[in-house]
Order: sequence, then C-alpha cells, then structure tokens
Amino acid sequence: MSQNSDIVVDRAKSQWSDLWKKEDYWAIWLGLFILAVALCVVMNNRPSLDAKSGPLLATIAQEKAKPIKTIEWYEAKADLKKVAGRDVPFLKSVLGLLATPGGWHANPLDSLYLSKEAADQANAKIQPKLDELKKAEAEALANAKTAQAAAANAMYKDEALNTQATAAIDSWQKAKGATGKLAKKIKKPFNRYGSLIGLGVGLGVLVTIGACFMGYNPVKFFLGFIGVYVVCVLAQIMGKQDVMKGWGLNAEIWSIIIGMLIANTIGTPKWIKYSAQVEYFIKTGLVLLGADVLIYKLMAIGIPGIFVAWVVTPIVLVCTYIFGQKVLKIPSPTLNIVISADMSVCGTSAAIATAAAAQAKKEELTLSIGLSLTFTAIMMVVIPAIIRACGMPEVLGGAWIGGTIDATGAVAAAGAFVGPKAMQVAATVKMIQNVLIGVTAFFVAIYFTTRVHKQEGEKVGAMEIWHRFPKFVLGFLGVSLICSIICSNLGADAATILIENGTNKVGGAFRGWFFALAFVAIGLTTNFRELKSYLKGGKPIILYVCGQSFNLLLTLLMAWFMFYKVFPEITAKI
Repeated sequence: MSQNSDIVVDRAKSQWSDLWKKEDYWAIWLGLFILAVALCVVMNNRPSLDAKSGPLLATIAQEKAKPIKTIEWYEAKADLKKVAGRDVPFLKSVLGLLATPGGWHANPLDSLYLSKEAADQANAKIQPKLDELKKAEAEALANAKTAQAAAANAMYKDEALNTQATAAIDSWQKAKGATGKLAKKIKKPFNRYGSLIGLGVGLGVLVTIGACFMGYNPVKFFLGFIGVYVVCVLAQIMGKQDVMKGWGLNAEIWSIIIGMLIANTIGTPKWIKYSAQVEYFIKTGLVLLGADVLIYKLMAIGIPGIFVAWVVTPIVLVCTYIFGQKVLKIPSPTLNIVISADMSVCGTSAAIATAAAAQAKKEELTLSIGLSLTFTAIMMVVIPAIIRACGMPEVLGGAWIGGTIDATGAVAAAGAFVGPKAMQVAATVKMIQNVLIGVTAFFVAIYFTTRVHKQEGEKVGAMEIWHRFPKFVLGFLGVSLICSIICSNLGADAATILIENGTNKVGGAFRGWFFALAFVAIGLTTNFRELKSYLKGGKPIILYVCGQSFNLLLTLLMAWFMFYKVFPEITAKI
C-alpha cells in the first residue's frame, strides 16, 4: 500500500474523533447549542406570543380587504412589530448581558455607565423638539381619522374621499416616523459593568469547554481568554466614540489596531496568546450566521437579487484570481484566492472559509481581513453618498450596496443611509450572497487540492478533498437549512416573531462577540514584519482595488438590468 493510501486510511479512522477534537466541529456544536437553547425558550413561550399577535393579525386581515390602508391597519402593523421572541423574559435578560458598550463623546467611561441624572440632562436638549413632534403627530392623526371617517361613511366608494383619506393617513405616518426617529435618540440609564463581567465569564466557560476537548489546558485557556476579552471590550469602547464612528472607524477595525499595537510594541503575553484562537472564534460566529440565511427571505426580492449575487460574484472572483496570477503575478496563489474571495463574496466570512479550504497562511488571512475592513469602512460612507448625489433609485442603490460592500453589518448601515427600501434590498442581496460562502469553500478546496497543491504523479481522491474542506461550513449550511425549514412550517408572521425577532436576535448578538474576539485575536497574533513580505510591491492592495472596481461596475450594471429592464414588475412590488 502506498504512503498516500496509508494517509487516507489514517484520516478516515480519525473522522469520528475529529467530532470532539477539532475546532471546526466545536464551532458547529457551540453554534447549535446557542441557537437550540434560544429556540426552546421561544417555542416554550409561543402561546403567550400567539395570544398577543392573533388579534393583531385578524385586524390586519380585516383591514386589508378595504380599498385603502386604514389607520387601524397601520396601528396593528406597528403593534405586531412589538411582539417579538426577543422580549421573552429569559432571552431579554440574555440580550441585556450581550449588550455592547454604549456611545460616548469625551469620556470613555460614559460607554459603560449612564446615570439617570446624566440621561435626563442629555434628553433635556431633545425633549422640547420631541414634544413638538408628538403634538404634530397627534394633530395629523386627528386629521387622518376625520378623512378616513368621511371615506368610510361613503362605504369607500367615493374615489375622491379615498384619495383624501390616503393622503391624510400618509401625512400622519410621516409625522409618526419623524417622532420615532427622534425618540430613538432619547437616552436611557444603563450600567454595563456587571453585564460585561458576567458575559466575559460566561463566554469564557463556553469556549473553554470546547478547548478542553481539543487538548488545551482549561485553566490556562480560560485565563488567556479573559485577557483577549478585556482587549475586545476596549476595542468595543473605542468603536463607539461618536467622531471615530462617524469616520467609519468601528469596533472591528479597532480590534485589529489595538491587537496589533500590543503585539508589535510590548508583545502579546504568552498566557493571552495561548487563547487567541482566531479560527475557533470566527468559525463559531459563521455557524451562527447561517441562522440569518433564510430561504424564504432570499426569495423576497426574487430572481433579480439572485442574479446580482450568484452571477456577478463568481465572475468577479474568478476574474480577480486570474488577474492576480496572470497580470500581477502574485507569488502566493493562496493569498490571491483569499483576497479575491474576501472582496467578491462577503468579506471576512468568505475569507476565513476560503483560507481554510486553500490552507492559506495566517498572515495571508490577516492581510486579507485588514484590507477588507479598511475598504469596507470607506465604502460604507462613500457609496451611499454617491447614490444620494446621483438620485439613484433606492432599490438599485440597495442592490449595489448589498452586492459590493463586504460586511453584513456595514451593508445594513449603508443601506439605512439611503433609505428603508434600500436597506431591505441591500440586506437581502447580501444574505443571498452569503450562501456562496459554502459553495466557494467547496470549489476552492477541490481546485487547490487537485491543481495548485497536487504533487507530480499524486492521485487525489475524494477523501483528500473532504479532509481539506472546512467542516464548519457544513454547520453554516445546516443551520441555514434547519432554520429555513422551521420558518416555512411556522408561516411568515410566526417566523418573523419567533425566529427572526427571537432566536436570531440572540444568535446575532453572540455572533457579534465571537467575530469581535476573532478580530482581536488576529491583531494579537500578527507581527508587522511577517506581513511585510506579503505587501511587497503593493500587489495585494492593487489586486483588491482592481477587483473591487470591477465588482462595483459589474454589480451596478447587473442590478440595473435585472431590476429595471428584465423584472420591473418585481421591482414595483418592493
């Protein structure tokens, strides 16, 4: 038997033990555990949630039969949004524990504690204007009720009265929106000290359980994790500073900056570096991300969104990789493919999956993520500004944002700058694009195993490809499939209440912390001297800029063509 055959047999024998010894699988188990607990709690409280939503859904159905959207329809819709699984007492407490530091301007400690007196003082500047808006809203509502009553008395058969009622109700909704927007700026007292300490201990115990099975010393790992977590909290605080946040210097960027400063000045202490496990943290976050990729949500904008995400993305990825190999002649194919996937698919999520599939070096992944975060911060400010300056339609702008900006959170923020419809389309397109994480990892594993890394005369079988394939991607896809099936059985309204605004809110909060920990770990384990050789000649930066420029042009063209030329009827319904 050949040496390669012996290796394949040994790997086959180790598959079962890998289930509890490898970080890929522990990422799956931790993600499934978090989501399963949240799902059980939500489902256990479903009767009380159904009791609240039932009458509201009945009102919506009854009012929907009328020729105009009535006041009662809008009020029932607004009240229905307040019925959410996240407000179940246990999950509400968990989400309170998972809360990140608040915003601050001059004193960083303001992000951890805000007294009632300080909150009242800050709100005193807003309250008079808010009172004015509330008064205007009340007047608009009174006018809307008068106009609607006139239309109702005519049995909604007088078109002129219907038009007047609709206009009055729209004015009320506009006034209500203005009130709600300002009301969000009202500050509430909070104390994050206790919750952040509790969260650090809780997350530490959770990840240490898996680390113990993977062969780490549990005491050393837990203590090292607390060190990583403290740096993570510091980065979260820095990312909430008003001015820096406005510049796009968010917590993710600060996580890497602070980590790198420590690593390249005083040096990362060995006891902290022991627990700075980048892939363990980020893979767990990616498994949790799968819960947000719901099939029925993907179909919300139909075929146009699929074309933007699933046709443009692979074209850009392949073309960028070929450009890097043939034109720029980047020495490392693994660095090339990780940057190409990071830029074209969905940022850091795709980068970590692709790096695992291609067996890229840690420094290559770090460089790719650094480029991604830097350009994402720029694009999330610049692209919405371009869209608004050009007067671009919200649907087109949203699709452009969703297909080009890398990070999911940045996509939602950039879409919100343009408008609510743009945010909806952008988030959905990005969700559709996220599906390609697993597909990309699969094909990269095949290509690099059979072509790039294949030795002369070597026979590569399915077992070798399976060994190379990042298993946590199966968790990502599995969670997506399970949650999609559950949602389809629940129906759209129940799925929104129980899953999207329940289970997934908890999973999303955990995911945010795991990603933040991963970025800190990247910084703490990165040496500038190690990155220097990869930046030689600026080729990685040129690759990213050229690839993203191609991505921006092709995505905009495809979005315009699909949403406005091929499927305008779908666009009209969004």
